[in-house]
Amino acid sequence: MPFVNLTPDFAVAPQLGLDDLDAAKAAGFRTIVNNRPDGEAPDQPAEAEIARRAAELGLDYRFIPVISGQFGASEVDAFREALDVCEGPVVAFCRSGTRSTFMWAFAMAGEMPGEEIIATAARAGYDLSALRGRI
Repeated sequence: MPFVNLTPDFAVAPQLGLDDLDAAKAAGFRTIVNNRPDGEAPDQPAEAEIARRAAELGLDYRFIPVISGQFGASEVDAFREALDVCEGPVVAFCRSGTRSTFMWAFAMAGEMPGEEIIATAARAGYDLSALRGRI
């Protein structure tokens, strides 16, 4: 599973399967954040299955579903809270990792300069230049 580090304590990934949670634990992640709503694709595991497997592995787990392109304040607040209170390192996932990167960027707004957020994401392969002026 390709975990893409944005910072030493935060990474993103494409859709995680149940076996990928074992890999996440082995890689040292302590918290999983699921940004993908149930039912986006027929082959994705159900959120309840992911939550159950994370609990079996002793991983903290947060379900903060976000429809692509629809980043609301309540989702961003929940994401920021997860980063603040959950033990790191944290890996967040969605279909491709992009949505989770956007969520991280919105959560970091006000804590990091916007240009630093954009540059950090770019080093990891994510273009957030469209967010310039919003973060």
